Amino acid sequence: MSSALVIGYDPQAIPGVDGTALRAALDAELARFATHGIEAAMAMVVYDESAEPAVVAALTERPWDVVVIGGGIRKTEQLLPLFELIVNLVRRHAPQAAIAFNTSGGDSVEAARRRL
Repeated sequence: MSSALVIGYDPQAIPGVDGTALRAALDAELARFATHGIEAAMAMVVYDESAEPAVVAALTERPWDVVVIGGGIRKTEQLLPLFELIVNLVRRHAPQAAIAFNTSGGDSVEAARRRL
């Protein structure tokens, strides 16, 4: 069975957003991976000193086939340093994994399947 790790920005840390509702949508997307025969996990990060250890822990939890980096991290200009950090951590700690990018929390499965 293929495996995917989705790294996204923690919805509870986004001002003005209903973090609980967004997290529920992300959890539903995570469950959708199983219908495609993909074991998946999600790592939610914030842009502070906890980001690097959280990403490293998730990346080294097991050998991932693909790592999906969320659009919330990639598309937000202020998070460019976090995006760069994550890409480099994937290269260092999960070099066997393909890297994919979603456009929203609702198309992570499709992003992963493009690289599997």
